[in-house]
Amino acid sequence: MLRAVMETVSGMSPAALTTSTLLLTVYTILSKVHSDRNVYPSSGVLFVHVLEREYYKGEFPPYPKPGELSNDPITFNTNLMGYPDRPGWLRYIQRTPYSDGVLYGSPTFESVGKPTVIEITAYNRRTFETARHNLIINIMSAEDFLHPYQAEFFIRNMNVEEMLASEILGDFLGAVKNVWQPERLNAINITSALDRGGRVPLPINDMKEGVYVMVGADVPFSSCLREVENPQNQLRCSQEMEPVITCDKKFRAQFQIDWCKISLVDKTKQVLTPQEIVRGEGILPDVGEYKPPSQTLKSRDFYSEFLITLAVPSAVALVLFAILGYIMCCRREGIIQLVHHSAIQKSTKELRDMSKNREIAWPLSTLPVFHPVTGEMVAPMHMDNYDNTSMPLMQTQQTASHQTQIPQQQNAGEFRMTTFQRFEASILTHHGMS
Repeated sequence: MLRAVMETVSGMSPAALTTSTLLLTVYTILSKVHSDRNVYPSSGVLFVHVLEREYYKGEFPPYPKPGELSNDPITFNTNLMGYPDRPGWLRYIQRTPYSDGVLYGSPTFESVGKPTVIEITAYNRRTFETARHNLIINIMSAEDFLHPYQAEFFIRNMNVEEMLASEILGDFLGAVKNVWQPERLNAINITSALDRGGRVPLPINDMKEGVYVMVGADVPFSSCLREVENPQNQLRCSQEMEPVITCDKKFRAQFQIDWCKISLVDKTKQVLTPQEIVRGEGILPDVGEYKPPSQTLKSRDFYSEFLITLAVPSAVALVLFAILGYIMCCRREGIIQLVHHSAIQKSTKELRDMSKNREIAWPLSTLPVFHPVTGEMVAPMHMDNYDNTSMPLMQTQQTASHQTQIPQQQNAGEFRMTTFQRFEASILTHHGMS
């Protein structure tokens, strides 16, 4: 195929060769399709598929320097073929572009026998290349993996991607098997605490999100697991205290179990009542033809509504006005209030008239004084048309009109003007009176 392509290229013109080479290069950068991969999980049992970055590194061009290890950031996008998202039972997680992605979940019994095609697209964040292949999930029946007894543990010191590692999950199942002692034990599902409404932990002290792990077995629960149901431990859990569990020491070395959140499910005691499904014919009942409303509207007379809208408020206002007039004009209390109001207005008017026409003695500062130079008597400041009720007792130096400036000689033959204020001649007034 490569030889045929080379022969075709050699026979093309330079312009066409440039265009074809560009198109070929663009196609190579955009996408690389890989062969499909088949997996065969069982329904009701945990399914984990790791998207390894090393597997996709070989599909992307390395760094320009030969022999240099490439560590390109790679992210993955997964979706059901023909749909924008994955099936409801399948989850995906990838913490950073430099870590592997993980598909995990518990296949449902409804998907048995139906191939589920998952499209996986890898993005190289350095070169913007993509690589795509399909993952075909063939879900098998789990008749050999029945788990009538199921227990869900909450592990506080683990994240979901850490718990999905085969070594960590194997260690946890081994600890549960030592406590439970079943003949067959399987992991059913793993769920992050964030998917259950948990809070994102603070980035201090290496805090973890927490993870729920559900396991199933074929034998009843052990006495150690039943200790959680004791009234004493239930009381301690209600008081946010750690319950006393004898087998906790078998987990504490690696896993911090929150025993207050453990859930024990015994499916042998659950009575399933089948519900009859009444299927209809799928045909709507015949209710006749649709009759749209008439296009011609009937005329309405709004004259009566208009009269009611105006008459009722007007009648109420008229009644209130009549009641108020009767109280103020015909009742003794109302007449007294009107007389008092009229007397107060009349007294106020008389006081204002008296304040305008009153005559008061002139202040001493406005009496006649002698001129400091000529000795002549100066006329008083006030005039007959002045408003004596608003005249101040003392005039300031800037506004006084009876100031006199007298020149005085200085040591160097210079003169300066000295301002003298007219003084009151109250003593002369007293002498004249005597």
